[in-house]
Amino acid sequence: MSQTYFQVIAHYHVQPEQLTAVLELLARLRAASREEPANLSYDYFQNTDDPTHLVILERYTDAEGFAAHREYEHFRTLGIDGIIPRLDRRQVDTYPVVAAG
Repeated sequence: MSQTYFQVIAHYHVQPEQLTAVLELLARLRAASREEPANLSYDYFQNTDDPTHLVILERYTDAEGFAAHREYEHFRTLGIDGIIPRLDRRQVDTYPVVAAG
């Protein structure tokens, strides 16, 4: 049986003086996002060579679930208003996945 899901891989490059604030906001965003009905997982990692480079791995049941994520109040307040202005740059890639199981 195969499993389908929607994978999101985001790279955040944080302004160095904003790193502590972004990590705090990201922890709150992770907790809230994990409560969404379509969210399968939400984790983030800090690069050991460049601590201002964060990688966020998110999985949703489908593309519609990810679209819904972007409409939640917690995404708007923590992500759009809180995190994104503190970044130098970001890249978000999305992938529909069918995994053999």
